[in-house]
Amino acid sequence: MSDIETSTVSEEGFTSTSEVGDFELTIDALGEDGPDPNSVLVADYASCFLPAFRVGGQQRGHEDLGRVQIDAEADLDDDDDLAAIRFDIHVEADLDEETLADIVERAEGICHVHAALREGLHADITAHADAF
Repeated sequence: MSDIETSTVSEEGFTSTSEVGDFELTIDALGEDGPDPNSVLVADYASCFLPAFRVGGQQRGHEDLGRVQIDAEADLDDDDDLAAIRFDIHVEADLDEETLADIVERAEGICHVHAALREGLHADITAHADAF
């Protein structure tokens, strides 16, 4: 038996609906009826990296980072393939740059999406402390 099972259906056109456990996700290659696949991948990457960042903070002795927000952006190449991803991470806690870099490095080792992407597509990450 597999660890993860999904089912994706498209009745017509370029919109598909994926069932992931008890959840449904509509994705549209044209971005009209839902987010496009590249946008979903960038959002998925950020939604995986954020809890990894929190765990990295805990492992580095920072139990309460407060609010954490990732503003993600990505570039597409001429074939509409993802070419670059950037994360701006805003952290409520007042941390020095060395601590932030240490937490980012640890989060990179924890995030499963980060591990699954080709190295050339790993996010370029900038973290900002005392951000809120």
